[in-house]
Amino acid sequence: MSLASFDFSPSMTLSYFAERPNRFIIKCILASKGTEIEAHLPDSGRLTELLKPGAEIYLLPNNNPERKTAYSAVCVKRPDGKGWVSLNSTVPNRLSGLALKNNLLPSFEKWNYVRSEFTKGKSRWDHLLETDSGEKMVVEVKGVTLTDNNQTGYFPDAVTARGTKHVLELIDINEEKGWHAALLFVAQRSDIKELKPADWIDPAFSRAMRKADSAGVLTAACRCDVSPRGMRLTDEIPVVLDKPADKL
Repeated sequence: MSLASFDFSPSMTLSYFAERPNRFIIKCILASKGTEIEAHLPDSGRLTELLKPGAEIYLLPNNNPERKTAYSAVCVKRPDGKGWVSLNSTVPNRLSGLALKNNLLPSFEKWNYVRSEFTKGKSRWDHLLETDSGEKMVVEVKGVTLTDNNQTGYFPDAVTARGTKHVLELIDINEEKGWHAALLFVAQRSDIKELKPADWIDPAFSRAMRKADSAGVLTAACRCDVSPRGMRLTDEIPVVLDKPADKL
């Protein structure tokens, strides 16, 4: 059962990945014309297991003359050829917001949606929730694309000092009277059945995540079904905080 969903634009065009000159630009070969173009990549993660030469990528054309590229990457075909992975780091916020507004995630069933982009302390948080009794919760959302190809997803796929800072701030907020905090991971692919911290990539984030869980910060995860037609958030999956994981 879909918890939240939206359709991609029918204007998307198929291409094949060629190279990645920098974090936010990829070069692709348009399937319809065979020409090489540059496209904006709205995800700064490493994505090395996904962006392989020849990988199928759907691009969305844009008509904004102020944009440096004429296309933006939307989704890439999984290496196993059995599904797709979203390449837009803003999608997790959008889908999680829809699910939280409709009270569809079991881990948040007692919470009512208040607003997005809420500033508290030194940071701006993705969502603000509230109980009927006035208790408040800030929710920080993290998108997940990395997997070990054995149904386990990992975060992060690159060192994230900003992410570690956010997690430590969540601990402080959770200790305030009347306040709670949550870390919600959104897997932008359907082949993940559990979520673990990527200890070998960013040990500092992993330590902060385990510390937050021990301090009472809610850690939750969900996954999505992705296709060139659109994306839907399907269900929650467990967050596993066992011993540090070995390198993939």
